[in-house]
Amino acid sequence: MLWLVLLPFQLLFAIVFGLLALPFVILLLPLALLLWIPFLLLKLTFRLALGLLLIPVMIVGGLLGIVLFGVAAVAALVPLLPIAFVAFLLWMVMRRPMPVAPV
Repeated sequence: MLWLVLLPFQLLFAIVFGLLALPFVILLLPLALLLWIPFLLLKLTFRLALGLLLIPVMIVGGLLGIVLFGVAAVAALVPLLPIAFVAFLLWMVMRRPMPVAPV
């Protein structure tokens, strides 16, 4: 629990030393960014190359998934064809109009 008592002093020292270091950070920031640019370009190059290599693989995988889903859907619906045929026959029989006898 001592850290709770000392917390205001830690925050005060952090703010004071942060404000003292701020001018040095502002002066050194352009140098740090200048040294960091080659690494950013390298990261961009790797991501671009990997993306260009993986896009065709993802397209082929997506098309293969669509085809397999279609085959699985047809295979799942084939056992229902006899029931659909009986329902179609019943619909054809029931939709015929009743003959009306002349009076």
